[in-house]
Amino acid sequence: MTSAPTRIVVVPGLGLDERSWAGVRSRLPASLPADVVPLPGMGRRKPVPGLELLAAGLRERLGPGPVVLAGHSQGCQVVAAVAERDPRVAAVVLLGPTTDPRLRRLRGLVPAWLRTAVREPLPEVPRILAQWSRTGPRAMRALWRRASPDRIEARLARIAVPVVVVRGSRDALCPGDWAARLAATATHGRLVELPGAAHMTPQSHPAEVAAVLAGLG
Repeated sequence: MTSAPTRIVVVPGLGLDERSWAGVRSRLPASLPADVVPLPGMGRRKPVPGLELLAAGLRERLGPGPVVLAGHSQGCQVVAAVAERDPRVAAVVLLGPTTDPRLRRLRGLVPAWLRTAVREPLPEVPRILAQWSRTGPRAMRALWRRASPDRIEARLARIAVPVVVVRGSRDALCPGDWAARLAATATHGRLVELPGAAHMTPQSHPAEVAAVLAGLG
């Protein structure tokens, strides 16, 4: 695919919706608009199907290509599942991918979540809670069960387009060595670390995230 991407398609993170990307979208150039696609467990309070069906729902919303496909947190698994086989995807951005095998059990996940939560900017907390309330705990739990076992690293090895892994330097849910491993697994991968950021990079560091996306457009 040689033509430049015409737009960005975004999948929110666990329990989040289009509000989590408002700051990023407002900072993108008018020539590179971004569409946020909420899915069950990510902005939609609906039964959560398997990962392949979530990916199919995203593919239906892609529209004409080429596109930059971006995902945050557990949205990364859906993005990777689409990117490995859809020719409309010109580049992939994964923000804080959260399927580190060390964090797939509660005894590893809960301490990492707590360490990360206290590092998020306090003014962002009400907006996060409002989005979680909209999605609902049942859908959020179901999404975690569906997405957390997925081996995203195996998918990345099959993606031929550029892949950018973005990690906040204070994000315990996406440890530095895990993010570096994913970037190295992709054929054309690179790692971008945002100093001082935790996990909610689209909300806490929208200008930096927008710059990464615009650099691929």
